[in-house]
Amino acid sequence: MRLVPNMYKNKVEDIPYKKLKSMGIKVLLFDLDNTLALLDEVECPIRVVKLINKLSKDFKVFIITNGNGKRALPYKEKLDIEIISKAMKPFTRGLRKLHKEYHFKKDEMVMIGDQLITDMISGKKYGIMTILVDPLGKKDLKMTYFNRLLEKIIFKYYASKGVFKRGRYYE
Repeated sequence: MRLVPNMYKNKVEDIPYKKLKSMGIKVLLFDLDNTLALLDEVECPIRVVKLINKLSKDFKVFIITNGNGKRALPYKEKLDIEIISKAMKPFTRGLRKLHKEYHFKKDEMVMIGDQLITDMISGKKYGIMTILVDPLGKKDLKMTYFNRLLEKIIFKYYASKGVFKRGRYYE
C-alpha cells in the first residue's frame, strides 16, 4: 500500500524519537505547513524551537518544503537548520538533492508530514520511512484543498479495508 505511512501520530510531539534513534534513524525531514507550524505563523513557535533544539542533539534535522524558501527563512534562522525548498513533493527532487549533498543512507531517513498526497508519496517513492501526523489547522494553501479531498477518499477506502483510519494512531 503505497500511501500507508510507517507510523501515524496526532502531532510531531507524539512521535517516539527514542524509538527512531534505536532503529538507526539519523535524519528527520519535517514538512513545514500544518506539520510544524500553522500556515499563518510567520514566526517560529516556541514549542517548535524547543522540539527542534532537543532533536538536534540526536538527529540531523531539515525542513523540506514545496515553497520557494521565503516562508521557511525565519524558521531556518531561528532553528539553525537547513531548508530544502522547491522540493516538488510528491516527486523525489528534494530528497535526491539532500542525498546528493549529504550522502545519507535511505534507511537513516524519515519523512514527517501531514499530507498523504505530497509528504507520504514522496517519502515512499524515495524508499524512506514515513510518519504521518494530523494537520495542525484547517487552513491550507489553495492547491492543498484538492489534495485534502483526495485524502478523504483514500482515508475512507483504507478505513473500509481495515488498513488504517484517521485518528487511530500507531507506531
